[in-house]
Amino acid sequence: ISMIPRELRRCSNYLKLWRKVELRLPKTDLLRMLKGLSGLQGMRDAALLLLGFASAMRRSEIVSLDVSDIEMTAQGMMIRLRRSKTDQEGNGREIVIPRVRGRHCPIRALETWLNAANIEDDALFRRVTQYGEVMPQRLSAQSVALIIKRCAAAAGLDSSLYSGHSLRAGFVTNAARCGASSISIRGQTGHQSDAMLQRYIRLSQRFSEHPLLKIW
Repeated sequence: ISMIPRELRRCSNYLKLWRKVELRLPKTDLLRMLKGLSGLQGMRDAALLLLGFASAMRRSEIVSLDVSDIEMTAQGMMIRLRRSKTDQEGNGREIVIPRVRGRHCPIRALETWLNAANIEDDALFRRVTQYGEVMPQRLSAQSVALIIKRCAAAAGLDSSLYSGHSLRAGFVTNAARCGASSISIRGQTGHQSDAMLQRYIRLSQRFSEHPLLKIW
């Protein structure tokens, strides 16, 4: 790889990052994906989509959660993430999700799923059979991507534009577009610096923040 020109490698890395940003999930698309979800599987999928988006966790982190990792309060929910991709020593970190108004509150969706599935301990997100039986096995990280794609297709969206990374990237770009500070976004995503975060934000705003729009 050292023989590949530096400019070509830089271009390749840029295109990979661009592709990741293209996989972001706009809030409007997320809400479309929630429509029509029904039954136990639908409750699970709604909770997974909303919690994954609101927490900005990686898909591997979402499926690693146990009931003991969450604490419900009147104001919202605290998640104790025991280990993450950038936390190799296992120090963990806390993620806070406030309660929000409306029927698409992530906390309300999670409570609905846990109560309906009668889950009191161990894995938070589990397999649901075609007969509506909740299994003890936790979902895999790949399952998150498949659920996102399936819900996107069911909502009439192009499922090829979304992946397991879409929930996390969607939180970043939507929060930035709504005026959230980079430090508050990093507090949720766990990014160690603004460098990568700002690259995601700049790419997502390449049209909406284009200087021509200030002129025309």
